[in-house]
Amino acid sequence: MDYSKTPEADFRNRLHAELRQTRKFAVRLGDVYREHGWRLSEKASKAVARQELLPTDLTDDHFEFGLRQKGVDMRIGTDMASITLKRQANIIILVAGDSDFVTTAKLARREGVEVILDPMGWSVRPALFEHIDGVQTGLPRRQMPQLNEQPE
Repeated sequence: MDYSKTPEADFRNRLHAELRQTRKFAVRLGDVYREHGWRLSEKASKAVARQELLPTDLTDDHFEFGLRQKGVDMRIGTDMASITLKRQANIIILVAGDSDFVTTAKLARREGVEVILDPMGWSVRPALFEHIDGVQTGLPRRQMPQLNEQPE
């Protein structure tokens, strides 16, 4: 399957292209690596463990291909630290939700920069809430298309 041809890839490519043209906005993308081959999805694995789904009932839809994006958190964190220490901004809007940004958000706030978090509808790790000044969501969480869905 060519993932670059999926509806999700098309949406993300268009979104990133538009964001790159936005004033005072930086897009930081990581590198995508194959983490492993096909594996049982976490949801299906839990259903099998709870005996809600029998192994004989598994279909292709219960499996996912192991791809992982690496390096993006470090790039964002380095940018935040640089912007903060050079006093290039008073407010940083961080579009994320994981606790990898606790240290950088803490540094920014100690240096007087306001950190606003936009998790885009995704859940936020509790450890990050302590080190931000507020949450403002600009986009609701999108439903990810299934691998077998056809583009509209």
